[in-house]
Amino acid sequence: MSFLKKSGVIAIAAVMFAAPAFAEDLVFDLINDSSVDLHELYVSAHASDEWGDDVLGTDILASGENGSVTIADGEATCDYDLRFVSKEGDALERNDINLCEMDSFTLTD
Repeated sequence: MSFLKKSGVIAIAAVMFAAPAFAEDLVFDLINDSSVDLHELYVSAHASDEWGDDVLGTDILASGENGSVTIADGEATCDYDLRFVSKEGDALERNDINLCEMDSFTLTD
């Protein structure tokens, strides 16, 4: 997974894996309305027992910023878990989110 920042807009792209023809990329806007800057972001299919790589890498999604997230993991699912981690290591998790039904996801405290 990789993280790109352009002109104050953050774009997050998942690593491309070999995918079945029926799997489509999921794209949504991530809005950080929490009171903390995000230093790590993990996304995994809800059915998975493991988190993927940190999609932010060395970058930060500051409080009040937003960006575009693309999940291109080859999964034929809509249900994902999101794990947001602050500089201090505090984590917020949002589980079993149907990302196919939304254009944006807003993180709040």
